[in-house]
Amino acid sequence: MSTSSSPESSVVILFGHGARDPEWAAPMRRIREHMLVQPDAPAVELAFLEFMQPTLPDAIVRIAASGVQRIAIVPIFLGQGGHLKRDLPILLEQVRAAHPECEITLAAAVGESASVIAAMADYASGCAV
Repeated sequence: MSTSSSPESSVVILFGHGARDPEWAAPMRRIREHMLVQPDAPAVELAFLEFMQPTLPDAIVRIAASGVQRIAIVPIFLGQGGHLKRDLPILLEQVRAAHPECEITLAAAVGESASVIAAMADYASGCAV
């Protein structure tokens, strides 16, 4: 796991699409690092839909095997597109069936958060010439 050798009570999974270029995941790694330096930070793992490892099912197998029973999945997507509407519900059904001992929750896509939208708007406004 990402923080200590004792089992964590819960884990946050930052879930992204994935890409063939490994540098694509750099922002997700930075989000994870930023989370982990916060006081009382939860354990944080990355998982991907395709092209990169670990996949969401693989990450959950490893997390569940460590004894964690609460897993929160946070999609690092701008909105609820096809992958979140079609692919993710199938994956969730599979992992919940495979790990009934775990409470697996799903947050809204990060890009739908009012604070994230405000931060992106502030950034874009600052780019005005």
